[in-house]
Amino acid sequence: MFTRVANFCRKVLSRDESMAEDVIVQNPMSVIPREQHAISRKDISENALKVLYRLNKAGYEAYLVGGGVRDLLLGQKPKDFDVTTSATPEQVRKLFRNCRLVGRRFRLAHVMFGPEIIEVATFRGHHEGNPPDRTTSQQGQNGMLLRDNIFGSIEEDAQRRDFTINSLYYSVADFTVRDFVGGVPDLKAGLIRLIGTPETRYREDPVRMLRAVRFAAKLNMRISAETAEPIPRLATLINDVPPARLFEEALKLLQAGYGFETYKLLREYGLFQPLFPSITRNFTEQGDSAMERIIDQVLKNTDSRIHNDMRVNPAFLFAAMFWYPLLEMAQKIAQESGLVYHDAFALATNDVLDEACRSLAIPKRITTLVRDIWQLQLRMSRRQGKRAWKLMEHPKFRAAYDLMALRAEAENDRELQLLVQWWGEFQVSAPPMQKDMLTDLDEEPTPRRRHRRPRKRAPRREGAA
Repeated sequence: MFTRVANFCRKVLSRDESMAEDVIVQNPMSVIPREQHAISRKDISENALKVLYRLNKAGYEAYLVGGGVRDLLLGQKPKDFDVTTSATPEQVRKLFRNCRLVGRRFRLAHVMFGPEIIEVATFRGHHEGNPPDRTTSQQGQNGMLLRDNIFGSIEEDAQRRDFTINSLYYSVADFTVRDFVGGVPDLKAGLIRLIGTPETRYREDPVRMLRAVRFAAKLNMRISAETAEPIPRLATLINDVPPARLFEEALKLLQAGYGFETYKLLREYGLFQPLFPSITRNFTEQGDSAMERIIDQVLKNTDSRIHNDMRVNPAFLFAAMFWYPLLEMAQKIAQESGLVYHDAFALATNDVLDEACRSLAIPKRITTLVRDIWQLQLRMSRRQGKRAWKLMEHPKFRAAYDLMALRAEAENDRELQLLVQWWGEFQVSAPPMQKDMLTDLDEEPTPRRRHRRPRKRAPRREGAA
């Protein structure tokens, strides 16, 4: 009996040792000492350091992790600093009075220092071997993680992160960088590589496909072959992501200073269609339509403004991107219904914004501004009398003028270019000169009006954005 028990124990121990060796071979952890990396505490937010020191003092493991470490290693200034720890969210809240817990899908602690928020996450654990519990872990039939609050060790946490370059840990205890998945070599090689089996990881969270493209554009890196291969096949999974989340991702993709390069990659991998279906329907094989030219230009202009620390507004970006789908819809409604163009334009505005909001939950505060910019396009040619001065008083006049200038460039329309030139001069002229410009307009011969038939009233449509 004793012999059988001893043999059983030896088999279990030898199996555990071989499994441990496999883990070490597959994921060798490397520790980069202080003298071999460029991260300095003076480049880290004081508030992030406070969080790290207090967690360590309380006996918990705590590391700076993710994009902050990646950017510091690249010599760039991080946008924010995230912390990961062995403490649970409730334990973090007990340590910090200025803390609140957020999220259901991923439970996080936000430690607030005025306008700066330090996001603190507990080490994630693997789902395998854990009993099913809807309060901690839940997965949809399509493989998407609906809830993920299983906690584990730092080694498991490293495996659960998305890309190798985002799975690097900086310790303030000994100033080392810990790499469990080969993130440092990939960072040096300029490679975006997904951790784990790409198709499985994309099904867990389809937004990872968008993140792969965004990091490749932002960091001027290339996506590894095995990471890129499933993306065109799985791009439709983006449709399963809540529209509110996709709106936030769209802003990160197009309004982070690398929007034009990101846009090209989105089209290359088939990821633009789930985000902007009405725009994708109007793409041409040559890529030289007025719509495609205006999208190229507005994204380049947005990138330039961001790099020059100038303000950008998503309302203007969306107004430019959806302008030509709006025109096509307005013409279709006018032809089919017999409505005058102004009424058809109003109905088309509702339809285009409704479809856009089904993919991206664009807030009403933004769609309202988009409507204003579009409506002003119809009014810009009517300048006689006091109309020009009234138009200039409109809060979105400047945005409307900028869109008209983009349209003139994209369409190469001489009449529209002259209108842009007139408004450009009128804005900077002194009042006496403005009055002369308006007088000249009044003296121009006006075309004879044709008799119009009575206007049809536009039917009301429900669910307008």
